[in-house]
Amino acid sequence: MCQSNTLQGPELHTGKWLQFPQLALRRRLGQLSCMSRPALKLRSWPLTILYYLLPFGALKPLTRVGWRPMSRVALYKSVPTRLLSRAWGRLNQVELPTWLRKPVYSLYIWTFGVNMKEAAVEDLHHYRNLSEFFRRKLKPQARPVCCVHSVISPSDGKILNFGQVKNCEVEQVKGVTYSLESFLGPRISTEEMHFSQAPPGNSFQKQLVTKEGNELYHCVIYLAPGDYHCFHSPTDWTVSHRRHFPGSLMSVNPGVARWIKELFCHNERVVLSGDWKHGFFSLTAVGATNVGSIRIYFDQDLHTNSPSYSKGSYNDFSFISNNNKEGIPMRKGEHLGEFNLGSTIVLIFEAPKDFRFNLKAGQKIRFGEALGSL
Repeated sequence: MCQSNTLQGPELHTGKWLQFPQLALRRRLGQLSCMSRPALKLRSWPLTILYYLLPFGALKPLTRVGWRPMSRVALYKSVPTRLLSRAWGRLNQVELPTWLRKPVYSLYIWTFGVNMKEAAVEDLHHYRNLSEFFRRKLKPQARPVCCVHSVISPSDGKILNFGQVKNCEVEQVKGVTYSLESFLGPRISTEEMHFSQAPPGNSFQKQLVTKEGNELYHCVIYLAPGDYHCFHSPTDWTVSHRRHFPGSLMSVNPGVARWIKELFCHNERVVLSGDWKHGFFSLTAVGATNVGSIRIYFDQDLHTNSPSYSKGSYNDFSFISNNNKEGIPMRKGEHLGEFNLGSTIVLIFEAPKDFRFNLKAGQKIRFGEALGSL
């Protein structure tokens, strides 16, 4: 006896009911296709979130009727991280009742492994708000500064990458690079710097190297939320220029850094550049989600995480003037600035070819410990 493939009875009704949602989806997708790109992005955003959050395959039938989810990177970039960071900053400034301070800070200490024995003030009731707690100072001897090595770690954190700069690119994490020129911006005029003019035809990397026989080096240090949030001068040098790039405030967690190419070039950052005994030297403080506030102690004109900015723009400020022709001299270990949570410090500097890092990728490091020497 042959079997018929025709649906009958309850099966027929079930098939009809399954067709209705698909027809409705096709009509809805037809409406979405007529929308402008910003409107379409806004309408598809919630559906994309559900697509990635729900169990695998739950919304897969949507793709059969023409809908395509945004990529994870595009979805993450669409999150208003600057607005969220400003809101977080306002929340951090709210004074906590005395009775609430210890339980709130204790939860943070337990979550991120903060060592309060190193804090200058261990009493949790002393910190009026979260911002004061994040920016707590250390006891004077908690971080001895290495006097033997020429470059020290400017902060507590984790070493993400280090080494020579090659082909005008720097690694933010292993295997993921970003453009040196995009990160630092166009070369600063030589009137503001204390070294010789490089031939204009040279690559951006070669223009930064001012002395024959030298190479360009880099080191990336990630500050986790539980780390000490202040940063210091990594060597004896003179800061002659500040360049501020307004930008996104995406997370700089190593996992996200592997995910988004040129992440550090997208994020808000403050580039301090100048010279040390071997030539060019720069320290860049990179902002992150909830870390819109980057403070440089000697730069009162710097204001970060403004409500509006032009994408790709930057503003320059020179510390060399008629009254100060030398710039800002910094001693190794001297207080330089602070973040409001965790973030990233990137050092890019010139040194002789025999400069050696005393590091391993992924190692934890503390402010004052040696990065490298000749």
